[in-house]
Amino acid sequence: MQVEAVLKAGHQALAGTVQAVARFLTASDVPALIQLEQEKWRDDQAATSDELAQRIDTHPQLSVGAFCASTGRLLTSLFMKPAVADFWKHAGSWRDCADGPTPLETNALFGISLSSRDPHGVDEVLRFFWPHALHGGWRYIYLGSPIPGWREWRRQHPQRGVTEYVRATRCGLPRDPQLRYYHLRGFTRVMCIKRNYFPHERSEDHGVILRGVVPLSGLAPLWHGLGLDRVRRIARPIAEHLL
Repeated sequence: MQVEAVLKAGHQALAGTVQAVARFLTASDVPALIQLEQEKWRDDQAATSDELAQRIDTHPQLSVGAFCASTGRLLTSLFMKPAVADFWKHAGSWRDCADGPTPLETNALFGISLSSRDPHGVDEVLRFFWPHALHGGWRYIYLGSPIPGWREWRRQHPQRGVTEYVRATRCGLPRDPQLRYYHLRGFTRVMCIKRNYFPHERSEDHGVILRGVVPLSGLAPLWHGLGLDRVRRIARPIAEHLL
């Protein structure tokens, strides 16, 4: 899904004048979600209506969307699930991660899917979810990222491996554009590289499991004791500086 950091329902400028607002998703959003899936993913990658509905039904407080405030158009969707902290050590693919067991007690989430038409929608989703993450005691958010620059880089550097590529930086940021995108949103820790993680041509099906730490989540007992409304009020002014 820092995938990697998280926040509240608010508005943010998009493309100069457009505003985004985030909220939890409901079953009525499935048609819009399908349109976004079909736009952003191939047929063998996109979720079905039943899968999307099941995600919302199973974890309604971990299914978030950002919408254009003026048109209502869906900009971004994020689906998460509770996960054991070392799930990535045992999972070989995205499906393993998404279908893995749901622990009764954990402070970690796995980002099942992040789909977006606009990067500002991603930022708004994280802002919205942040106080919920703090109040819920969530500490870590993991997600799997493709590495779309890998295939071309490998062609230019046939003697070098995928681990070297993932670790490569430019101006202090990951060389790969997708890893750089997530890094700037707080997903800075590379946990592992998975071959045959998810069908993605330019990544040659590789995936990188990233971890983000929810800002200020180290104060979990405080946030839980305050109640969600008070956490929201406190988080609102802090969010602009941290997220």
